[in-house]
Amino acid sequence: MTHGSVTERRAASTPSPTSSNKRARPGRDAILAWGFLGPSVAVFALFLVYPLGRTVYLSMHGNDIIGQPNRFVGLSHFAEMASPEFGRVLLTTLVFTLGVVVPGVVGALAVVLLLEGVLQAQRFLRGAFALPFAFSVASASVIFAVFYSPGNSVLNGVLYRMGLDQVPWLTSQEMALWSVALTTVWMNLGYGVLVLAAGVGSIPKEVNEAARIDGATGPRLAWDVTIPMLGPQLFFLIVISTINALQSFGQIHILTAGGPVGSTTTLVYSIYQDAFAYGTSDFGRASAQALVLLVVVLVCTVVQFGVIERKVHYS
Repeated sequence: MTHGSVTERRAASTPSPTSSNKRARPGRDAILAWGFLGPSVAVFALFLVYPLGRTVYLSMHGNDIIGQPNRFVGLSHFAEMASPEFGRVLLTTLVFTLGVVVPGVVGALAVVLLLEGVLQAQRFLRGAFALPFAFSVASASVIFAVFYSPGNSVLNGVLYRMGLDQVPWLTSQEMALWSVALTTVWMNLGYGVLVLAAGVGSIPKEVNEAARIDGATGPRLAWDVTIPMLGPQLFFLIVISTINALQSFGQIHILTAGGPVGSTTTLVYSIYQDAFAYGTSDFGRASAQALVLLVVVLVCTVVQFGVIERKVHYS
């Protein structure tokens, strides 16, 4: 065996620096990737995974007088929901959600379409209609509490001057839920106007000009061109409005506190009553209802994505 062949064999058996770097690089890349993902994963686990796991744990346990879990009860809290009282809560939640989402989205769309015909002071009017979005839930609720007040109600004063009967806005089981829904619609109107106004601004001018050349003006232009082009914004607004309506709490607590006779007790407010109101601290039952609310929100969102999104045109 010659000296040259031995040298060649040693060189072939010795790994090159380039190949060793290639083998080590995936490990360094993984460490670098987890270094970037670590803070986000930690926040996600701390504020989503742990609360969800804790809620599931509490929903299967009973509580002592200070709310500490002290016994395993399995699915009994969920079984207790098969009652007419909880069915009424779900029905109230459904009616309230529909009473907020439908008028809110339609009202915001009507405002934006009407403002499109007003060339002068259009920005001012958009800002004026979007102003309710700047109000906090507490501020808006206090304002409407004055409007609805039975003693010196602003709305009843207007009705009195018009020769009409006064309305028990917050003291009637038939009117209280609709009064709170009206307050919620007013609070969310500004956000809807902002979203849809941005969508109208993104419609290419060539599309509207071509439609006008074809004779589409006024309501026909709005129905055949503007509204279909606003499909993504309308879909987004419907989904967000539904989630917000299902989670509404502040206006209900300030205006009616779930009354009269539970007529405005939605699922979120029922969770509050079981967990914190009246010193009950029934965190197990409240957690079970919170999981039901989570399922309701997920089902509504999946249905909306499965039904409405199919009709949305993304340009």
